[in-house]
Order: sequence, then C-alpha cells, then structure tokens
Amino acid sequence: MLGTLALVGAAHAPYLPLWISLGALACGLWSWVNLNRWRRLPPRTLRFALTLLAIGGVYLSYGELLGQEAGTALLLCMSALKLLELRSRRDAILLIGLGFFLVGTQFLRSQELPMAFYLGFCTLGLIISLMGTTRESAPRHPLAHVPQAGAILLQALPLAALLFFLFPRLDGPLWAMPEDDQAAMTGLSDSMEPGSIGELAQSDAVAFRVEFDGDHPQAPQRYWRGPVFEAYDGRRWQKHDQLHDMTEAATTADDVDKWRYTITLEPHGQPWLFGLDLPVDLDLNGARTRGGQTWERDREVNRRIRYQGESALDYALGGSLDDQRREVNQHLEGDRHPETVALAQGWLEETEDPQALLGHAISFFREQSFGYTLSPPLMQADMVDEFLFEHQQGFCEHFAAAFAVMMRAVGVPTRVVTGYLGGEMNPAGDYMIVRQSDAHAWNEVWLEGEGWVRVDPTVLAAPTRLDEGLEASVSDPDSVPAMARFDASWLRGLQLRWDAVNMTWHRWMLGYGPEMQRQWLERLGLTSWQQAVMALGGALVALSLLLAWITLYRGAPRPSDPAVRAWQKLTRKLGRKGLPPQPAEPPNRYAQRVARARPDLAPGILQLARLYQQYRYEPAPREADLRALREGVRKLRP
Repeated sequence: MLGTLALVGAAHAPYLPLWISLGALACGLWSWVNLNRWRRLPPRTLRFALTLLAIGGVYLSYGELLGQEAGTALLLCMSALKLLELRSRRDAILLIGLGFFLVGTQFLRSQELPMAFYLGFCTLGLIISLMGTTRESAPRHPLAHVPQAGAILLQALPLAALLFFLFPRLDGPLWAMPEDDQAAMTGLSDSMEPGSIGELAQSDAVAFRVEFDGDHPQAPQRYWRGPVFEAYDGRRWQKHDQLHDMTEAATTADDVDKWRYTITLEPHGQPWLFGLDLPVDLDLNGARTRGGQTWERDREVNRRIRYQGESALDYALGGSLDDQRREVNQHLEGDRHPETVALAQGWLEETEDPQALLGHAISFFREQSFGYTLSPPLMQADMVDEFLFEHQQGFCEHFAAAFAVMMRAVGVPTRVVTGYLGGEMNPAGDYMIVRQSDAHAWNEVWLEGEGWVRVDPTVLAAPTRLDEGLEASVSDPDSVPAMARFDASWLRGLQLRWDAVNMTWHRWMLGYGPEMQRQWLERLGLTSWQQAVMALGGALVALSLLLAWITLYRGAPRPSDPAVRAWQKLTRKLGRKGLPPQPAEPPNRYAQRVARARPDLAPGILQLARLYQQYRYEPAPREADLRALREGVRKLRP
C-alpha cells in the first residue's frame, strides 16, 4: 500500500510545492519504519499541530483552500498525515480510498496516453492493496492477488466504455474544471504586436492535425487562415468589433477543385477555427463566418475538437468595399511612422494606380537586405520605422505590420491576416502536423475588381520560408524548436510514430466531445438526450445482469485432473436421469447404487468406476485406463 501511494504521489510531485512532496515522503518513511520497528504512533497533539501547519501552508502557497490546485494539494497533505495514525484495517482502507481520489485528480492535469497507463498501473496496485487489506485469512504475497485484481479491472471496462460512449458529454475538457479551462493553452492571441508571433513560433507544440481526403496541398499552398485584424492603433493590430460582425462574400468558380479535410484542433482558449486559405465551409455545430472570412465557434475552444472543412485555393473575397470598411483599412494613427509614410507617399508622385503602388511596395521588400529572425532587436520608439530603416531584422509580424502601413499611407486598404504557414506530413499516420512554430502573419490588400488579394511580405524578403519552412529561412536556425526542424534522424522518426499513436488516442478518447457523440448517437437513431439516457439505463441494467450471471453462475472451477473431469461428466449424465451422487459418496458406492436402480447400466457403470479408481489411486496410473474411461463415458447413454 505504501509503495502504491508513493507512485500516486510521484505523479503529483512536479505540480506541487517542494515542501509538500518532502513532507509526504517523510510521513511515508516514518510510517514504514513505525510499522516494522517502533509500533508507536506520534502524540495526538503533534498530529493536530502538523494538520494545522499543512492547512496554513497550502493557504499561503495558493491563496485558497478550494479549487483544483489547492484542493489537490490539501488532499495529498491529509493523505500523508493519515499515515501518522495508521493503526487498524479501517485506517488502511481509508488511505486506499484516498489513493483512488488522488488518481482521479491527476487526470485533471494530464490525460495523455503515458499518464493514463501509469495511473492504470497505480489503480491496479490500489486494488491489490485493498484485497490484501480486507483478506480475513493469513496474509499472501501481494503478487498472488494480481490475477483477481486484473479480472476486476477487466470487468469494469465494459461499464466504463458504456458510460464513456453514452453519458452526455460536457462542452469542456474531458476532466478539467471550468475555472481551469485556460490553463496551459498556447495559440494565436486576439491581437498582434511586436514579438507576439515570434514568441509563439519558438514552441513546437502541436496547433492542429489535418487528415486530407486524397492528396495533400504542396508547401506554397499551406496557408491556414485564422483571425483577421483591421483595427490599428499605431502599435497593436486587432479585430474591429463592428467590421468583425459583418461577413464578406467569398466566390469560387463552379469548376474549381476544392480541398476536403478533417482538422483535429488543440485547445487554444479562443473562439476561432482554422482552415486552408480560403475556407468556404466548416462542418461544426456552432461554427459561423465572421468578418474577413474568419470562422469562429460560439464559444472558446477549450478542449480538443474535430471538424471537417472545405477550401478553395482559387477564390475572390469581398464583392465590394463599403465606406466604413474602406475607412478602417486606410486608417493610420496620427503622426506615427513618419519615415515609412514619407517613403510610401513619395511613390504617389509617379502614380496613383493601386496596382502600381503595390508593385512599388513589393519591389522595396525584395530589394532591401532584410533579415528574417526569431530574435529581432528590441524596437520601442517606432516599431515600423526602426524595422525598415535601422535594424532591418524581424519576424513575420514586423514584415506584415510594415507592409500594411506602407499601403495604407498611399490610400490602399490593407489588413493583417494571422494563422499558420506550413505543415509536416507524418508518414506514420498519413496526416499533416501544423505546429505553433508555423505561426505566421501576412497581408491582404483591396484591389478594385479583384477584392482582397493575399500578399506575404515575409516571403518577398525570405523566399525559402514558403517552400522550405522556418528552419531554412531564418538567420538563426538554432533558435527553431527541435520538432520544427526537418531532419531524418531515427529519433525524429520515433517521435513521429509516437505522435501517430497520440493522434489515435486524441481522436477517439480525448477528442470524444459533444459533437462526436451527437454524430455517433444519430447513427444509432438516438436523436434526443432523453433517448440517449433511456438507452444508457437499459444498457447498464443489461450489462450488470450479464456480469452478475457470469460471476454467480459460472459454476465450479474446471478440475485439472482429466480423470476427474471424465467422472464429473458421467455423474452429470446420470444426474439428469434422477441419479445424482450424494455428498461425499465414494465412486464405488455410487456405481453400486446406480447398478441397483438401473440393472441395464450395471456392467458399464461398475467398469467405469473401476477404471476411474485405478487411474486415480494406483501408484503407476496407466494411460490406457484413462482412454478407456473417457471412451466409456462418451458412449454411455442412460
């Protein structure tokens, strides 16, 4: 029991203050030494004082005693202190029960596959401890309980699977509490400013995974559209609340090929969804288009979700530009960025044609010696002017912001689009992995007759970003996270295979939310929650009765001696004819009683009894006797 509780506590240790882990370890060591040597409990006053200290320490560490983190820490402290008064079977059973609760609380923090196996092993250890503690007879070696404990777990699996499949799913993480929905989430934020995307790009965490129906797009086509920012205050780009609620028309030709795919999106704490640029349809309950052809849910993505998408790479976005959207996308704040504005407005002396002005801006970014880096110098006074004319070192947000300022300075409506650029096909699972390191920003400019047109100034300055990815394009490749580097080492291959295993786990276990449950239940004809609850209740009753029947009426264990099995088969045949053996009746007396009741069976039954006794009790049993016994039992027809 102590060993299993130590394993459970070790899973919590990385998330707890050091003093709690050391205190729990000290209580466990004291209990082990006490049970083996001292046989003396500490004074009650000491235990009471330690309890008060633990409660005070948890409050000082977390500022509260409730909630996920503080509550788990307090539960672990109380479990450890319970070891100091371990004196009876009741105390041990209570400790094991607390161990089950601690296993459950660890799932609030992590539901990954390795942790699930680890906690399953801990659960098996707790069941073994419970069986050994409640056993009335002499103690057995703990491993002697493994088969029965494993059988208990196997019997629980059908019930667990039924509850998992039919019990109404909550719209939240599989285990997490609502107050912890935003914990440990990474992704694009609701605004863009210097360093925001560069910082995100240094993480190799998975943003989403994509399974394509057929071929997958080539590298230059892997723009994944996310939030669109049109409001600009001189430093920060963010969505414009009024324009964000106004959808824009997206048109494609009837004969344009469309990409169809399924995205498994990791939780990122924001409402937007991602699709291959340009997404024309996303099949998810509660999903809708917003301004800039951004797709959003009606709530934040706080759990892993799956949805199907359809995209067209040849499209026209925005049939016309109303006055409000034109004004917002031409706006520049006061006298900000004077050098950039002066440069751009100098082009107006040559032409006022938007296409020609766009060509000037493209040429500027291609001809200058810009550096693409994850570690740009600090720019505080004027991010755009310092980037273009002093440092010329930046990440995609610097390029996108500077390009938008240039075009707005000459009256061409321009906005910033954020999302991801790239993706790596995993050969072990035939799906694409898009990581946070693929985070990217680009621009869209409005051209009369064409609508919003994508322009990526980062690719103008660093063309390899489009075809060869982040590592090949930045000036500091060592800063690129490990999993974002395209090497062919055996370790990376192993990591990709492990990701394929995780993909399956995420898809069918952690990703099984309200949407997937609704789809499966509709296939079964269960279209309402009332029908699902009735089906769940009926299935639970039926499964419980089946398990009870298997447990209670499976009969005596099958004997290992083949002669005993043959003799039992004989007695069952005769028992069905009203001649069962009496308790503790020897075989020869049973055969004589049958012979008196059924003279027609007398020769055969007496011979079979003699063969049985010879094989069972002779010092050197003969296989011929066993064969004759089996054959005689088979032929007997009472």
